[in-house]
Amino acid sequence: MIFVTVGTDHHRFDRLMDWIEEWAAGPGAGVPCVVQHGSSRAPRGVEAHAFLPHERVQELFRRSAAVVSQGGPGSIIESRTAGRKPIVVPRLPELDEVVDDHQVRFSRHLARLGDIGLAENRLALFAHLRQALKNPGWYTASHDAAAAHEAVSRFGELVAELVSPSRSARARS
Repeated sequence: MIFVTVGTDHHRFDRLMDWIEEWAAGPGAGVPCVVQHGSSRAPRGVEAHAFLPHERVQELFRRSAAVVSQGGPGSIIESRTAGRKPIVVPRLPELDEVVDDHQVRFSRHLARLGDIGLAENRLALFAHLRQALKNPGWYTASHDAAAAHEAVSRFGELVAELVSPSRSARARS
């Protein structure tokens, strides 16, 4: 089973829904797929839910052969905590999927560390899904709670710095 989550961000992420719908109708035909799509359109050909109770999300993280996630730290950390190395599709600001490019930068950094599978395009996503179904062990993760907490805390500090009023004022001068 594949689990796809867009997290709790209010922005639509129809690009990922399009890719999942295409995968489910083609190379992933017959593979059970559960999608938590939030405010995005519900993809056809999969079990789709706007939102799911947190306990159900945690269960899906644990039971899935692969997890596909947006590039937010919460989804990534929860997936890794459940023992899954997520396949991450970062949201793009130029498509109004997010306010800035923090998900792209964060996801690329985690990919360099080997903590996620990065899918910045449809073909990369399909390749990761094919690999996850063929060799699920490649997408398992051990969870280091201290390191995860440190990474999320540092990420929060960086985002706060990026959006702080004093930084915006400096950027204009």
